[in-house]
Amino acid sequence: MKFLADMGISPVTVQSLCQEGYNAIHLQEEGLERLPDSAILEKARQEGRIILTCDLDFGELLAASNQALPSVIIFRRLPNYTPAYITSRLLDALSEYSQELAAGAILTIEETRYRLRRLPIRPMEE
Repeated sequence: MKFLADMGISPVTVQSLCQEGYNAIHLQEEGLERLPDSAILEKARQEGRIILTCDLDFGELLAASNQALPSVIIFRRLPNYTPAYITSRLLDALSEYSQELAAGAILTIEETRYRLRRLPIRPMEE
């Protein structure tokens, strides 16, 4: 599994993922700190990466795009955002949702639950 960490995610979390055997990069290490969200989505799509973020805009962009990839993991409403806590919650979620993420999903990680939305997001029929 390959990951692309947005600016709200600590490089320490990226290092921890690499130590666990994942292929993870951070926008900062590539000099892409100011890359717009739409370009981050396209980079992740082209490289087959899952985006790690605290930014809700990625979910909205994916819903509007009607595309199945890239998957996005959004961290929300957590008691703390330390790299150790984020990494722990992320690794727990990956053990449970890796197949869904590989197929295309938005996974929101909150303090007491995970919320999964499969991609592409289809508009509700009237």
